Amino acid sequence: MQVKERGILLIPIDFTEQSILAIKQSYNLAKYTHSKIVLLHVYQKTGEEKYAELTKVAKDAEKESGIVPIEFMNVKGDIYTETDRIAEELKATLIVVGLETHMKFKDIFASSASKLIRKAPCPIITIRGKEHRDGCENILLPLDLSTESREKVDIAVQMAQYFGASIRILSVFSPSDLAYENQLLAYSHQVKQFIKGKGISCTNKSIASDHVAETVVDYANKIESDLIMIMNKPSLNVKEFFGGTDTQHIVDISNIPVMTVNPMKRESMTHFGTGL
Repeated sequence: MQVKERGILLIPIDFTEQSILAIKQSYNLAKYTHSKIVLLHVYQKTGEEKYAELTKVAKDAEKESGIVPIEFMNVKGDIYTETDRIAEELKATLIVVGLETHMKFKDIFASSASKLIRKAPCPIITIRGKEHRDGCENILLPLDLSTESREKVDIAVQMAQYFGASIRILSVFSPSDLAYENQLLAYSHQVKQFIKGKGISCTNKSIASDHVAETVVDYANKIESDLIMIMNKPSLNVKEFFGGTDTQHIVDISNIPVMTVNPMKRESMTHFGTGL
């Protein structure tokens, strides 16, 4: 697959174990997508720049990955706001974020942290587990019937082509909604045929459950998935604003890296180099 331009992987770091893991997890992604890695350190007060530490992390990452150069930026402000702003400014292809394992998404939902994921100008991968994953062999693609959900199929195909990965479609439906189940199963079969038509190994699985997030994560672990790809909702109703959505709950509980894709205009997907 021919890449039209070099992308940018933006990685906000605060020197915690999870943020360093996020850097390591980005090496193969950067190589396969011919992307440049940019580390972003956001500090709140003058004197907290940690320039020496940031320089060392970048140099260590260059030595470990063989990717040169790995660039970095020091920016004063709020980490969530500045990450999205810098991603927009750099036209980043992807944001990779390490989340502390003890932090529940519901605990930060009312803060600016939720906006980092919901307002990101590009797809964002959140990494909560401690396990280092060298490459990507299995991508789990949960499907529903929303228009937004369909957009992520193209990106899943691109990621699978980059890594030579398989795509595992998962359809979760309520046991009490037969009409929805039938529509979803028909659509998942259609998506499976589309993906296989791209030369990508693909399977589909359907599970009846009212607990979507738990079902998705349990199945991802069962098939040893390396990445779960989900789609954000462009807007939230009152119940979702206070209680969260299934996609947010997946980010909260998953020990497997999660790629969250915000609805975008079709032309913006050319950042991945396929012109979709």
